[in-house]
Amino acid sequence: MSDLVRTNKLPYVVKLARGDYYWCACGRSKRQPYCDGSHRGTLHSPMKIEQAEAGEVKLCGCKQSATKPYCDCTHEKP
Repeated sequence: MSDLVRTNKLPYVVKLARGDYYWCACGRSKRQPYCDGSHRGTLHSPMKIEQAEAGEVKLCGCKQSATKPYCDCTHEKP
């Protein structure tokens, strides 16, 4: 049984500055879509995002994307 928590059906559309971010892969973070350490004790680990330049990105909210941490519209599939 998975301990994954789906936080949002739609992606999180966010503007990121240059830098490193950690996307929440477990769905337990209170700071979605970013990791707050709540994954401890689960089977999941956050994914590092290395943002090379400032811009808007779509981060997966359903936690099922094949292109994690980015949305691939898996949430639209039945």
